[in-house]
Amino acid sequence: MGRRVRFGLVGYGKVAALHARALQASERCELVSVFGRSMHRCEAFAHQWGLQARPSLQQMAEKDGVEAVVITTPHPRHYVDSIAALDAGFHVLVEKPMALSTSEAQDMIARAQLRGRLLSVISQRRWYPSCRRIHEAIKKGALGSPLLGQASILGWRDEDYYRSDPWRGTWEGEGGGVIVNQAPHQFDLLCWYLGEVEEVYGHWANVNHPYIEVDDSAVAVVRFRSGALASIFVSNSQKPGIHAKVHIHGSSGASAGVQTDGGAMFIAGRSGVLEPPYNDLWTIPGEETLRDQWHKQDVQFFQTIDPTWYFFSLQEDDFASAITNEAKPAVPPEAGLQVARIMEGIYRSHREGKPVRF
Repeated sequence: MGRRVRFGLVGYGKVAALHARALQASERCELVSVFGRSMHRCEAFAHQWGLQARPSLQQMAEKDGVEAVVITTPHPRHYVDSIAALDAGFHVLVEKPMALSTSEAQDMIARAQLRGRLLSVISQRRWYPSCRRIHEAIKKGALGSPLLGQASILGWRDEDYYRSDPWRGTWEGEGGGVIVNQAPHQFDLLCWYLGEVEEVYGHWANVNHPYIEVDDSAVAVVRFRSGALASIFVSNSQKPGIHAKVHIHGSSGASAGVQTDGGAMFIAGRSGVLEPPYNDLWTIPGEETLRDQWHKQDVQFFQTIDPTWYFFSLQEDDFASAITNEAKPAVPPEAGLQVARIMEGIYRSHREGKPVRF
């Protein structure tokens, strides 16, 4: 197993608590301290989880021997907090989205290379068995070339959700709505399956949330450098929430899909995962009957874990292993750049009234 990597948390909110649980469950990671802008809240979080509360990144390094940090601050701070952590000498695993713009993402990647540190973005759904099956099918050529994709979210967020933190639902505090908060999970899977984003054309709307500034819905078309095309339909305006899905269709005529979320996507600190993710679409010749078998396996597996934090732990294990073995993490920082292209592309395209090419 090798040595355990000493981790710190930057941020102490609801998702930070899930990461604390995940890191403490890991055999490769040792969570030792937390840093945040409010020492009162930082100390309360540290007391809850048995950590040291530190007023600076430097003290986390000097007093606690922290080697890597998980950034869990609100979205607009991901860039500045990651840059500060890289400059302080830490490896950085940042919550999604990695950055709110392509320029920020590119700057983060360049800074990590300059400092000789690893940078990655939380993409825990890549560890769902149902999502990994699609990736393996693509790798072995079972779809031919993956050339069409669909990502959809039909979810719900109520007024209590947006009032639960002062930064939610604002451009300044959250950086956007469904596009930057819920949809990056599905955007990441699309890019994992289809590759590098080349062009985005989209629009956003606020359908039924008059008490927020930002988008609750968006539609878009994405063209990838591989020639693949994808449609995006994401929304938080369907009460009480229906599902989130990613489907991939190949040149062979075969298709593979995953329902990543049933009902509304879970809310850190407020709700659980309502339904196990499963492969809702699978037409690969000779494998059609496996779908029901896999569904039973997935349901049984999810009964043995807490899915709100378990897959964080798997990604954090992978990141720690990459640090100790001087290897690349399973989710490279370029994955965060692709998601940033989709997000920025939708907002810019809506504003400019034309496709955005990267």
